[in-house]
Amino acid sequence: MMSGETKKAASFIQFIKFGLVGVSNTLINYIVYLIFFSLGVPYLIANAIGFIVSVLNAYFWGSRFVFKEDETKEKRVWWKVLLKTYASYLFGFFLNTFLLWVWVDVVQVGQYFVFVGDIFNWFLSIFGGAPKTYDVPTLSGIVGPIINIFVVVPINFVINKFWAYRQKNISPDAKVPEKNDDITDEEDS
Repeated sequence: MMSGETKKAASFIQFIKFGLVGVSNTLINYIVYLIFFSLGVPYLIANAIGFIVSVLNAYFWGSRFVFKEDETKEKRVWWKVLLKTYASYLFGFFLNTFLLWVWVDVVQVGQYFVFVGDIFNWFLSIFGGAPKTYDVPTLSGIVGPIINIFVVVPINFVINKFWAYRQKNISPDAKVPEKNDDITDEEDS
């Protein structure tokens, strides 16, 4: 059994791993969002498409890197974990969508981030693109998802850790097959 300090350290490392996966999720979500947003898809629909793609990424890496299956506990069913992953991120999606609406339509946060248009134009110039003029709603649509990261990611971690990837303890009465660590194969004898 782990000591309190060991559990804290393991949870912290798990949070760091979740953060690393979260960075990839966020990049995938944001890139997909920007692609569709730049093609003229309304920002809320572009947000939904980015969500769908990034949660697949979250499930893949979450189950293999962050919340590895504990073999001393009940085995997970992959499709149930996938559904739970989507369900757990769904709260974050709704929160993200609501906050995005606040940043774009209510606060118009782009008015405080005009320099972002300059950064985008600098990147365009590197690749030979012509500079563009970015209006406040467009800048708000670009900056809003970045602000949301700091709210939504910690909430998603807690929901995933304690619900989507949680494993139940095996009851003491249950028979668990023993692991055979022998090098030789029993059929060869």
